[in-house]
Amino acid sequence: MKIYTKGGDKGKTSLMNGIRVSKCDTRVELLGTIDELNSHIGLAKVIAESELRDHLSKIQRELMLIMGGIADPRNPEYRVSDEQIQVLEKEIDRMENSFPRPELFVLYGGCEQSARLDVARAVARRAERRFNKVAQNYGADSGALKYINRLSDFLYETARYADYKASSDSNDEIMQEVIKNVMQTFKKQ
Repeated sequence: MKIYTKGGDKGKTSLMNGIRVSKCDTRVELLGTIDELNSHIGLAKVIAESELRDHLSKIQRELMLIMGGIADPRNPEYRVSDEQIQVLEKEIDRMENSFPRPELFVLYGGCEQSARLDVARAVARRAERRFNKVAQNYGADSGALKYINRLSDFLYETARYADYKASSDSNDEIMQEVIKNVMQTFKKQ
């Protein structure tokens, strides 16, 4: 089967339920935004340590489920459960308690991992805005709306944790260098 069908050449596409819509339909815009979000999460995942990489892979699969629900809103297989939202909330809570949160505005890009996560977070916020518009016009899974909201919180918290960890690692390296220099000074004496 070829990748191109030529079916969209006139500005229309099909949702999973077979309905043909304009490519600028708010549902298509939302699907594209979630696809972009999923891509940015993939970009953050490739440099993540294994625990975060596992969380991000799970989130990517759940985003695909949400996309299915947008493209076929009457299909109950694509609903987000309270448990899926609670998993994100528990992880947010765990991270919040594992390091001191910044008290001032955050300057993004403290490290590569946080920069990638912050871009994903910004796209998640855009997806949330577009999701609310789709919900107003067509209805939507309220669980999926909550999930996207929590996801942006998760990505923000994870980015701050990455900044904290990178800062701590940097401070450890500096401390090791200071200790090394002091030890060399003692050896010379």
